[in-house]
Amino acid sequence: MSRSVCEVVGLYYMQTLGCPKNQVDSDKLEGYLEAQGYEGTADPDGADLVVVNTCAFIEAARQESIDTVLMLAERRRPGARLVVTGCMAERYGDELRDALPEVDLVAGFGHDLITAPPTPAQTVAVTLGATRTTPPPTSPPAAGFDLLELPRPAAHAPWAYVKVAEGCDRICGFCAIPSFRGKQRSRTHDDVLAEVDRLLETPTAAGGPPLREIVLVAQDLASYGRDRTGPGRATRTGTQGRPSPIAALTRAVSQRVERTRLLYLYPSGLTDELIGAVLDTGVPYFDLSLQHVSRPHLARMRRWGDGERFLRRIADIRAAEPAATFRSSFILGYPGETERDHDLLLEFLAAAQLDWAGFFTFSREDGTHAAGLPDQVPSELALERLRECAELQDAITAAKRDALVGQTRRVLVDAPGLGRTVHEAPEIDGIVHVPGDLAVGDLVDLALIGAEGPDLRAVPAASLATTGAAP
Repeated sequence: MSRSVCEVVGLYYMQTLGCPKNQVDSDKLEGYLEAQGYEGTADPDGADLVVVNTCAFIEAARQESIDTVLMLAERRRPGARLVVTGCMAERYGDELRDALPEVDLVAGFGHDLITAPPTPAQTVAVTLGATRTTPPPTSPPAAGFDLLELPRPAAHAPWAYVKVAEGCDRICGFCAIPSFRGKQRSRTHDDVLAEVDRLLETPTAAGGPPLREIVLVAQDLASYGRDRTGPGRATRTGTQGRPSPIAALTRAVSQRVERTRLLYLYPSGLTDELIGAVLDTGVPYFDLSLQHVSRPHLARMRRWGDGERFLRRIADIRAAEPAATFRSSFILGYPGETERDHDLLLEFLAAAQLDWAGFFTFSREDGTHAAGLPDQVPSELALERLRECAELQDAITAAKRDALVGQTRRVLVDAPGLGRTVHEAPEIDGIVHVPGDLAVGDLVDLALIGAEGPDLRAVPAASLATTGAAP
């Protein structure tokens, strides 16, 4: 007779890999577990239940996920259960079950894990119900649930990600995400705001720091709301003169919290209306998913745009807000990439002077358009191109950080001794080293007195005036 985990599980450990969208999923799973009576632990060795939320975006991410699962399988205590969820579980569920007998359950999206069946190798079902200290519910939930709509636990930091949509309607040649995340599915405007309101209410009650920043995330954030049906269905340019869904949401969130930040904007969705909404938040931060700048190469990628259009848009934003911050990411070695394509990218980086940029070599993903394309670029050449771009961008980023030294900026204290200005997104960009006696959650005007690569050092401006020290 099988037993439920509710008979044996008391503590859970959650390991999250991949992007901020995965972190939101983990936050919601943690909130669900804790609502059922579980307690989290930072020690995987002492946990009764170990959950790995995996990433499957590229080969390197998949290998990291597998390595993490195997490491935790070795570390877990006797009798502890190991569950693998997230993108790899959804995309490669059967293969993972066969390849990782150490795992007790492989659960893709939509498994509420309360009634999830055992894998073929199991003799004991692994389910996530109440702990032995909490009576099981009289009416157990359905076999599946929607992670997108699960309640959120209180934020543990003065900022929080909020996922506004799942999936993607784009057909980028390199990306397999739509194949396992599905088509775009946006939450309602009111549901997102209700989650923001709950997050803002819970820190005080839970004894945590005040929530100062909301980071809106989605696979294609600029397209938020376009997929919703019914009266007043959203369109690309809004509905009958109304604001576009993402611009309206951005403005509504910014009325509730000091900082509102948007991550992952497809460049064609960066309308004048959305730019205005972002600038009005007081966080002029633009995370643009460009991927490349050569027009013929972007066409091979099944992407929109070119370097000239991108540069014009960046110039327009800087004309409206000279302090605007820009981040992007680029793929090197996509099939068909020529030396001329690569030179255009280097020229663009030098002209655009982005504050932050990430570079990745092409990963050949089964089932994508690019997997079967000719003219595959040798991995050694792709890596060499990546190194050239990264070296150029590192120098640009360092110069941009040096230019901030001597200025005063409002800094959000994220953790003891660590903070961020509006120029840095959490967990992605550089940080600001601040005095350790500043309280977490405080927004403080500080003088930037030094730069070390991507990071800055800051002190209270008043202390400089008192000592007479030059910044």
